[in-house]
Amino acid sequence: MFRRTFWFTAGAAAGVWATTKVNRKLKQLTPESLAAQAANKAIETGHRLKDFALDIRDGMAEREAELGEALGLQNHPDTELPVQRRFAVIENHSSNKYDKKKTQYVENTAHSYNRNEDH
Repeated sequence: MFRRTFWFTAGAAAGVWATTKVNRKLKQLTPESLAAQAANKAIETGHRLKDFALDIRDGMAEREAELGEALGLQNHPDTELPVQRRFAVIENHSSNKYDKKKTQYVENTAHSYNRNEDH
């Protein structure tokens, strides 16, 4: 009698266990659950890509610093650049019609004579 009771109980427990597993799997395969899983995976992938991009940026900055040090480019970029020389073109108009127009170049003028220059 104990044998029959044991096997009956073992069979009932196996049935309950199997039914529970099947119901859980069916709930995981519903469209809502699949959409939620896909969204979670997409968010996780986005975080991994962001971390990867930040690692790449840090590596690039580190390598740029190494190259700058190796090439001696450690000067501050805020130093002033030398003033560029500007030339203004002034045409000499002579009263004699047979003289060719002569062009003079004048350095260090206060105003630019380039009309295409943005202001």
